Amino acid sequence: MTLSVAIVGSGPSGFYSAESLLRSREDVTIDIIERLPTPYGLIRAGVAPDHAKTKNVARAYEKIASDPRVTYFGNVEVGRDITIAELREMYDAVVLATGASVDKPFSIPGHDKEGVLGVAAFVGWYNGHPDFRDLNLNLDTEGVAVIGIGNVAIDVARVLVKTPAEMAATDLADYAAAAVHASPIKDVYMCGRRGPLQAQFTNVELREMGQLDVAAPIVDAAQIPDDIPPEVADEIGERNVRVAQRNLATLREFTEIDPTGKDKRVHFRFFSNPVEILGGDRVEGLRVEKTEVVDGRAVGTGEFSDIPCGLVIPAIGYYSEPIDGVPFEDGRARNQDGRIDVGLYAVGWIKRGPSGVIGSNKPDGDAAAAQILEDLPEGGKPGQAALTQHLAGNGARPISFEEWKRIEAAEEANATDGAPRRKYSRVADMLAVLDG
Repeated sequence: MTLSVAIVGSGPSGFYSAESLLRSREDVTIDIIERLPTPYGLIRAGVAPDHAKTKNVARAYEKIASDPRVTYFGNVEVGRDITIAELREMYDAVVLATGASVDKPFSIPGHDKEGVLGVAAFVGWYNGHPDFRDLNLNLDTEGVAVIGIGNVAIDVARVLVKTPAEMAATDLADYAAAAVHASPIKDVYMCGRRGPLQAQFTNVELREMGQLDVAAPIVDAAQIPDDIPPEVADEIGERNVRVAQRNLATLREFTEIDPTGKDKRVHFRFFSNPVEILGGDRVEGLRVEKTEVVDGRAVGTGEFSDIPCGLVIPAIGYYSEPIDGVPFEDGRARNQDGRIDVGLYAVGWIKRGPSGVIGSNKPDGDAAAAQILEDLPEGGKPGQAALTQHLAGNGARPISFEEWKRIEAAEEANATDGAPRRKYSRVADMLAVLDG
């Protein structure tokens, strides 16, 4: 009998799981359930607006969604419109691909001041995610501290210092563009507890920081080692050694850049551990302690300095939001190589935590498909018929993939200045497109 599978979440891990199942078994039906009308997860709401090529992977996902065995149910939220327990009754297998959408807790003294905003919220805000559309974000400051030295931190820094011309042909949310470009921001400080050898950014992302129109990267040459010590090479692994070598070469080039004539600066503050956020009710600065790396760990030296800033953006990682009926541990679903229980599986960041790049989700999809076929050689549950009846009974408004394409076409038609689209950032506006 046909195997019915529900995939909760329509980001990369969800689509790769669908692709693996379609390839592994002919008699399978897959329903992709997404709480927003819009699919693609972090491809739409997490990838930086000026990285359009990275977003092109959505074309492959569109082909998967067009398979007649796949049906998209947008604007359907687990916990609001249906529960995991109900889905498990309806489907032979349920795959959780909901990602990690909330910021990892950040709890140094002063973390609750106005002007501290987690990177998940900030990235969602400038990418037009409906959850963050109406953030009361105050960018009236000359200094911003970004806590983290990974690709997401670099994305944030770059968006904050690029000119309107540099961002014109992007899908940066219009309200975010207006706020960022009107702000007096001059200095962005990227603070990391450890050094450049342990930094998590890729060289492609790093090199971009030396190619900005009005912003210069500022790097302390004394913090850039001449080579990679053997013990560090053993710690970070062979592949990361190659990345670190390229990064060191790029950082050395940055030390030779003359910032004269540049209106803005991005400061790479390695060996800087944030210990306190300064100010009254609102952020006025960030106190950091100088560190040294001992056996791979950042150890404080007792030497402190203050960074003047009015906005602090911790980019220290993400947690997955708990789901009723799913065991959670350390910010992700408790699982054994993706299997939570027979009939319930996890893929992507809710499985393994926030790590890797988009392609890192492919093996998760393959593993989930293999486990489903091993655990459930025969189908038999009603699947989509039961879901459709349930949603009709509770007044839900599911969005089909064809309806999403109409929303997408309207966004593209509204674009200006060479931008690929002008995003709708409110669900009501998306539904209005469909309802005329």
